Amino acid sequence: MTPDQAVSAAVSAAPGWASAAPETRAGALVAVAGALEDARDELVALADEETHLGPARLNGELTRTTFQLRLFADEVRAGAFYDARIDAPDPAWPTGPRPDLRRYRTATGPVLVFAASNFPFAFSVAGGDTASAWAAGCPVVVKAHPGHPRLSRRTAEVIAGAGLPDGVFALIEGEDAGVEALRHPGLAAAAFTGSEQGGLALARIAAERPVPIPFYAEMGSVNPAVVTPGAAEARAKEIVNGYTASLTLGAGQFCTNPGLMFAPAALLDGIAGRLREIAGAPMLNDRIRSGYLVAASTLDARPGVRRLVWPDDEMSLTPRLLTMDLDAFKADRDAASEECFGPLGLVVTYDRLSDLPDVLAALPGQLTASLHAEPGETGDLADLAAVLTGRSGRVLWNQWPTGVSVTNAMQHGGPYPATTAPATTSVGTAAIERFLRPIAFQGWPQDLLPPPLRDDNPWKVPQTLR
Repeated sequence: MTPDQAVSAAVSAAPGWASAAPETRAGALVAVAGALEDARDELVALADEETHLGPARLNGELTRTTFQLRLFADEVRAGAFYDARIDAPDPAWPTGPRPDLRRYRTATGPVLVFAASNFPFAFSVAGGDTASAWAAGCPVVVKAHPGHPRLSRRTAEVIAGAGLPDGVFALIEGEDAGVEALRHPGLAAAAFTGSEQGGLALARIAAERPVPIPFYAEMGSVNPAVVTPGAAEARAKEIVNGYTASLTLGAGQFCTNPGLMFAPAALLDGIAGRLREIAGAPMLNDRIRSGYLVAASTLDARPGVRRLVWPDDEMSLTPRLLTMDLDAFKADRDAASEECFGPLGLVVTYDRLSDLPDVLAALPGQLTASLHAEPGETGDLADLAAVLTGRSGRVLWNQWPTGVSVTNAMQHGGPYPATTAPATTSVGTAAIERFLRPIAFQGWPQDLLPPPLRDDNPWKVPQTLR
């Protein structure tokens, strides 16, 4: 199917899918989840062949994928996302007579999803972007990631067998096809998970269209972690083990990988010793492997950087650890705070906790930030908390950022350049909000109103009446 055919079919399907009763859309999401479960063994085997992530990780990820499809089905049935508001006429309204006004949120229209490389299920063909767009009532065209093409095609076949209406889903392949679809006049929004370079290039295309569209890009970050002197003294082993496990999880191929840590120098030996015990692991593909090795060598060559853990074989994928002091980091902040997608950590040592807030405030936007401290510890914890909150979308207390739970309260997004839309999330039920737009009806007859705004409320969705 060509990009034009895929988007045109989505345009044709959009009105019917948006106006489908909640139970219809919810049932479709559950059917897709069931079809994926039925094909689990085949899909996991394909994914392992193409990504080298291993059956245990991939089975867990497929479970996450089917869970979030069912979670969005529950969200559709509940209907709160419609945000239905009904204002009765009021001739005595303080700003002038108020008419009958009814406002709700409805689907934006066809959505283009750019699949990610590092989550071949959860952020790919049937992943969170697709699930949340379907739940909102939007048909989806997925641009497959070249890192797992056979898995993408087979997943698309499984979805096609789940009974979705024509035009509600399509798969396209190739960079040129993705750009062509992004420029299609029928497209209403797009979502992307990947590199900053790729995300910004596509965001420009979306913004420069004759009719610009929202482009929701999640582009990763270095996810700074701060360890206070009190925490380093009280829980050194716990912090060392937690940090190294998070840093090397999945060969470091997570957008929430804690690549940058500010800590007392006393922790360096423990971290280095633990990292030397962790074996290297295959990376997703040759392009990512090459990018990791280049980024690691580039950071290693920066002024003030010192090696703590570095393999004799420069092509090895074993974990790497670099360090520099706070003054050196401040002098080279932009280069030193760039993401290295893989198992590499940079530990910036400091002497005074009071020196950190100004440094952290100058960091680019982040998906996450972590603070490891002792309750009641004296120092600048309030200032640190305020700065970390201002620079990131999710802040953690004595925890590590890898492992993004699919929940109602999850926020997976942050200030630019972590994302292009910091007010949104790509994980959790709030992700549906990206693909909705509000519309108000003034003085309309009941039979012409959408079901969520009618007095008899046939879909039984929550309504705010005033």
